[in-house]
Amino acid sequence: MMQHSLFLCASLVLVIVTTSAQPSPATGPQSPLASPSGMNTVPLVPVSPNAAPSPATPKASTIDIAQILSKAKRFSVLIRLLKTTQLINQLNSQLLTSGSGGLTILSPPDSAFSKLKGGFLNSLDDRQKVELLQFHTLSSFISISNFDTLTNPVQTQAGDDPQRLQLNITTYGGSHVSMSTGAVNATITGTVYADNKLAIYEVDKVLLPLDVLLPKPNKAPAPKSSADKSGDTNKNMDDDSGVPVEASGGCMNFNSVLVKWMSFVVGVAFMGGAMI
Repeated sequence: MMQHSLFLCASLVLVIVTTSAQPSPATGPQSPLASPSGMNTVPLVPVSPNAAPSPATPKASTIDIAQILSKAKRFSVLIRLLKTTQLINQLNSQLLTSGSGGLTILSPPDSAFSKLKGGFLNSLDDRQKVELLQFHTLSSFISISNFDTLTNPVQTQAGDDPQRLQLNITTYGGSHVSMSTGAVNATITGTVYADNKLAIYEVDKVLLPLDVLLPKPNKAPAPKSSADKSGDTNKNMDDDSGVPVEASGGCMNFNSVLVKWMSFVVGVAFMGGAMI
């Protein structure tokens, strides 16, 4: 009897051990970081775990826009412009400002800058370079699916001058975003970076303000002085009457003609009277 009880206890222990040793069902790999809604490509630079502060970490994290662009490995010209104009410091500070709505940066790659006419960037002064960069920056975070909520013309950090700085955005199907400045038509080709504060999108062309292609107004010629006018009039003498004729059109000065003929008639009459 005692042996039978020991056998039952051993069997029960074996069943428990066997059950606990079975592997649990596979949960499968976790889904990768999702790209912004409507975008077909994943961000070139993924969001790092400490990119946005958690509720338990009240201290704001530091985001360096130039560092993000550098990781994408195709924005060296844009990075150089941001640093030489020192605009990069202002943009990074805006991201840390309390109550800031974030930033959206439309970033042309090096290939887009190479399409500009030679020497274009060098022809700009510092103020114009800053304005060009600000024309690519919106003062709020815009996800790729929310561009259709913007009102045209979209105001950029360069200002709202409709004659020079107009930016009109058109969306198709929630994922295709195109824009026009009046001088350039461009398209968003992908997402570089996006969190809840900063969005950086790649555009295929440099967004040039409208006045870049407008012809410069010609200066009106200065009025000529009387001395210049007299010097410009070349006069010849008529062979028959001896009256000055303007070389420009061959038209006689009728006042001079009248005086000459009156003098001639008076002279003839005087000579005739003297002969009588």
